[in-house]
Amino acid sequence: MSDRRLVRFAATSARVVAGAAVATAAVVGTVAGIAAPWPEYAAEPVRVQATPAPSDTVLACDGPLLALGRSADAANSLSAAAAQQVVSGPSSASADTSALTGATGGDDGSADALRAAPQDGVQTPLAAAGSATAVSDDLTGFAASACRAPLAESWLVGGASTTGSNDLVVLANPGTVPATVQLSVYGAQGVSTPPGGSNLVVPPGERRVVPLAGLLLGEESPVVRVVASGAPVHASLQASLTRVLLPGGSDQVAPLAQADTRLVIPGVQVLTTGEGQAGTVLRLLAPGADTTATVTMTPLDAATAVPEARSVPLTAGLPTSLDLSGVAAGAYTVEVTAAAPVVGGAWSTTGFGEGADFAWYAAAPAFSSSGVIAVASGVGAAVVIAGDASDATVTLTPVDGGDPLTIAVGAGASVALPVGTGVYRLDTDAPVRAAVSYAGAGALASYPLWPADAAASAVTVLP
Repeated sequence: MSDRRLVRFAATSARVVAGAAVATAAVVGTVAGIAAPWPEYAAEPVRVQATPAPSDTVLACDGPLLALGRSADAANSLSAAAAQQVVSGPSSASADTSALTGATGGDDGSADALRAAPQDGVQTPLAAAGSATAVSDDLTGFAASACRAPLAESWLVGGASTTGSNDLVVLANPGTVPATVQLSVYGAQGVSTPPGGSNLVVPPGERRVVPLAGLLLGEESPVVRVVASGAPVHASLQASLTRVLLPGGSDQVAPLAQADTRLVIPGVQVLTTGEGQAGTVLRLLAPGADTTATVTMTPLDAATAVPEARSVPLTAGLPTSLDLSGVAAGAYTVEVTAAAPVVGGAWSTTGFGEGADFAWYAAAPAFSSSGVIAVASGVGAAVVIAGDASDATVTLTPVDGGDPLTIAVGAGASVALPVGTGVYRLDTDAPVRAAVSYAGAGALASYPLWPADAAASAVTVLP
């Protein structure tokens, strides 16, 4: 081999060896880099704590009892049958009252809306309730209801759309922008969204009334879900009944804010009607899933025997009714528990003949702190208090002066405290459920007591 070829071969070999060494070093470095701990970087998110400014306290009332079809030339027209007398307070709230119009086309069909501005940076406590008595050939009965804050979603458990029922879904918008409402009706065939309940616009400061029969005709046990967008609305149901040309009572049914796995309905009256018909009925609905509800009844009179709990199977989307009449006459707290969320309400009547009245009893939320409540005028008014998991001491103090009323409520027990018309401050040292109940000759009514919205607390904002 010549010297020149020998030199070329040696140079080539050197380059190969060097390249292999570099490649090996690169591989070893990469593996070592992967295995070695990398520098860590942790960024703390920016957190800003802010306390929302308190808003106005806004309440909407149900207004007068309405009669449908009194005019022969306008069968679908509405007219005011009995004015609602509203009590509100405390006077220190300095609440402004405005009219919610549009129900009948006249001022006599307007309902009250109350608005109180915050005071000293805190939302102002305010309560109101109203009652009305109708005495006419086509509508009779006593109705009482609390004025409520509007909700984005609510449930109406009550009424019917069968022959003799003239029930009305009443939507009120006490806000400043229009609300668009969707009504879903649950019945024997499941849930439907009828054309008459779709995209209902309720202008600010107005009410809109929808006949229940126009949503689902011939339904014995309907449940209506109300969903509002744009602005929350106050929804209620006016129920009235005629039996063989005789009016059989009327009521204004309070909404439920949401379905829950536990419902407590205080002060349900079980009366001896002597008519051989179910005088007290519980209506239940599991909107989302099949479940079994357990129903217990606790008498206000501790000397009365407590009936055993009853199990009620519920099929999702189908309302179910349970006859509660087979117990001793008296007032009871009805409790419903289930594995899946349910909604429910109880119906009771004073009888089935002339001069009868009925009431729908709605579930009451937990009242765990102080708040103001309103008691509308009516015969036999009482605040019914149902104890929760622990003993409680409850005090009612008239906000405009007067002696306080204090009562002890045992865990799981229920008591009734007779009261007069007015606004009270309710103080409790443990959670309770409460309702205002009325019972008299030919007069029956009830509405649950809701705690006021809590004062706005600080919230954490993550930009």
